[in-house]
Amino acid sequence: MEMYIEQGVSRKACELKIAEKYKRPFHILSAKEIRVGGLLGFFSKPAVQVEFYFTPVPYRNPVPQGYGSFYSSDINENRMRENNAFVEEKRKLLAVAGKNYDEIAASGREASQQILDSLKEIKEKMENSGKTNRRLEDEHPAFVRAAELLKLNDFSENYINGMLERLKKEFSLEKLDDIDFVQDNLLEWIGESINIYKEEAYIRKPRTMILVGPTGVGKTTTISKLAAIYGIGTDEIPAIDVRMITIDAFRICAKEQLESIGNIMQIPVSCVVDKHSLKKEMALFSDIDLFLIDTIGKSPKDSSKLGEMKEILDGAGKGAEYHLVISAGTKTSDIENILRQFEPFNYRSVILTKLDETDRIGNLISALAEKKKSISYITDGQTVPVDIRRASTVRFLIKMEGFKVNREKIEERFPSAEADQFKWR
Repeated sequence: MEMYIEQGVSRKACELKIAEKYKRPFHILSAKEIRVGGLLGFFSKPAVQVEFYFTPVPYRNPVPQGYGSFYSSDINENRMRENNAFVEEKRKLLAVAGKNYDEIAASGREASQQILDSLKEIKEKMENSGKTNRRLEDEHPAFVRAAELLKLNDFSENYINGMLERLKKEFSLEKLDDIDFVQDNLLEWIGESINIYKEEAYIRKPRTMILVGPTGVGKTTTISKLAAIYGIGTDEIPAIDVRMITIDAFRICAKEQLESIGNIMQIPVSCVVDKHSLKKEMALFSDIDLFLIDTIGKSPKDSSKLGEMKEILDGAGKGAEYHLVISAGTKTSDIENILRQFEPFNYRSVILTKLDETDRIGNLISALAEKKKSISYITDGQTVPVDIRRASTVRFLIKMEGFKVNREKIEERFPSAEADQFKWR
């Protein structure tokens, strides 16, 4: 097997280059990041180098259009060959087991064991045949293509396996041959796994929203954006009385930063240091419509500090809404750890920040789907107040790489998208 090498700005660019250059089915063996150009090691640019080989094309099974590097061999022919061989073997074994049954039975225990051994061999071959068929199904281009698309978007292995199992259960081989149909359904299934937070209509005042999360995820900036939405008002949200509270008295200039923002928007800001002072502050201004509480950024590994912070926040009362703030660029393993460590706060939803700083969000969708957590807001910039939106399924789906996204179709399937953008006066 002869190996070839191609270079490009990304793996996808390399695949397109190979397909256009050779017009033959191929398979990528490996891809690695390199640097090209420059002078004496300076001013070089990042690139990707892939190693690939050409896959043989059976005469009776031409390459399906659009499969590219995801093409596999003639599955039906292989399955038929395996089944025919198994049927013939089973026929021989049953003939041995059934031949002159009376004579075999008369010979006693040894002959009975011979029959049992024969039947056991048949059973093993049936099981192996089933495994072979499943393996052949797994090699169908639709499954390979689906797995590649999901991996491209950083979905977790568990999430990918769940999607492939659903493909196997719901689609016939004929439907699997329709690439666009498979991709459209896969995109819709991803959308179904995204849980959007629904704000409950609250009657009793005041409403309290508390933002918790690790250091550096943008809690204070997000608090400021929410204060602008509800305190200044938008075309569809009338202005209400808002007060911001911070318990971050330790970070340098934390209080001053929030007070500066509050002064610009004419929204009052106060600072508390313990449970008693928080409870007193909220009782003093009980006629306020909405309290927005900013918290201290804590490492999810520091369980003792998280416990101390929770004790302070208990002063906000049982009706407080906790929202966990996570940066969209957080690693998969860290996301799972953050979700788990902040669980004692009983957070109602997740706010995703810095969505503009990442291209792949499958890891977030995977982790939140597994934990059955909803998403309330997303932020995609530092500008207050415009860079915040309500979370919507469509906004996540249009970020999927490699998919042919029919926006009109997915907006029809998930119609809440039109309300995700706040309209400022």
